[in-house]
Amino acid sequence: MLPGIGVFGTGAVAKVLVPFLREKGFPVEAIWGVTLPEAENTAKELKIPFFTNKIDDVLLKKNVSLVFIVCAPNLHAQISVKALGIGKHVVCDKPAGLCQAEALKMVRAAQYYPTLISIINHSLRFLPAFSHMRKSILEGYLGNPGELTLIDVRVQMGSLLGDTYNWLCDDTMGGGTLTLVGSHVIDLVSYLSGQKVVKVHGVLRTFVEETPKINGIRKVTAPDFCTFQLQMDKGLLVTATLNNHLPGLCFNQEIYVYSKKGYLVVRGGDLHGKLHKTISKNVDEGKRQDKEEVIYVDIEDLSCASSVIPKPYIKGLCKMISALKEAFLPVKEQMDWVKEPVRAAATFEDGQRVQATMEALRQSNEDGRWISVQLLTETPDPNPALSAAVRRTAISLQ
Repeated sequence: MLPGIGVFGTGAVAKVLVPFLREKGFPVEAIWGVTLPEAENTAKELKIPFFTNKIDDVLLKKNVSLVFIVCAPNLHAQISVKALGIGKHVVCDKPAGLCQAEALKMVRAAQYYPTLISIINHSLRFLPAFSHMRKSILEGYLGNPGELTLIDVRVQMGSLLGDTYNWLCDDTMGGGTLTLVGSHVIDLVSYLSGQKVVKVHGVLRTFVEETPKINGIRKVTAPDFCTFQLQMDKGLLVTATLNNHLPGLCFNQEIYVYSKKGYLVVRGGDLHGKLHKTISKNVDEGKRQDKEEVIYVDIEDLSCASSVIPKPYIKGLCKMISALKEAFLPVKEQMDWVKEPVRAAATFEDGQRVQATMEALRQSNEDGRWISVQLLTETPDPNPALSAAVRRTAISLQ
């Protein structure tokens, strides 16, 4: 018995997500949009029976047990916390809210309702090439996993902006390559290495402030280029360069993991590896060692392709939905699930760590120096001056 799905958002991700959910047997019961016409048009296009622009209308529907939150990041925390509070499973798109304080609210809600699924859509974890890469690392292809020396990430792609001015254009609203692509990279390197980020150094730039369709009073503030270094807790160094300057819908992604023994690399969806030469008297073996070894080749064609979202992200999302199906299928009750198939998924805690790393990177860009990653454990006071005045008054009254 697969749970009924409520979808929050009407953008490109929702349009890819709904057909694939149906293909896997999930009934899509409701969709929410910012405006009623937007929700209605998307519902008609995707043949969803119920649409609304009120968040509660979706959450309170009896036949909705699992919500996919793929709307603007400023609503991620609000909808996640509300959904968990009334007993709904949650899959939230990256990032976890707009800041660490919002991410912490999501973490607290997930801890309070541990019997519910609460995962962040860091879909690259489910891409087969990265599953195989992690397995190769754990099995010692590059030696002891603690002896990894460097991860080098390069992502080149087209613009993330649409035809109209919206949250994607605004850095403070969650737009830009650091939030939309960098969050995946930060999560992925922790997942592959099993290490946590402790210090960061980053440079963010917005080179394209206007486009032919977005111009006039409002300027684009979302960064279209970033490069950063992450120092991990066991000595591993990560370097990443992400840019949105390729024309059209191009997407190139290369992720190298190095150790003193050799390297593993994922290009697109394929995994290759190469170890340093050992002195061999056998000529054929010497020639073999000059070539990269093919460890995994992705030959599976996508039934859920999108022209807007890069293939690795789509394929990872599709694999994650397959894992969710496996989590729900073995049980008879609609709200029950088994953890094993979705064990690889990013938790809300992982989402908060990514958010803390991105905050440190923004600070590093402003200050021009290395910044330590600070993980919030308490919700920050929204008005410290008022709180201090109240405390002083309370003391004087005593």
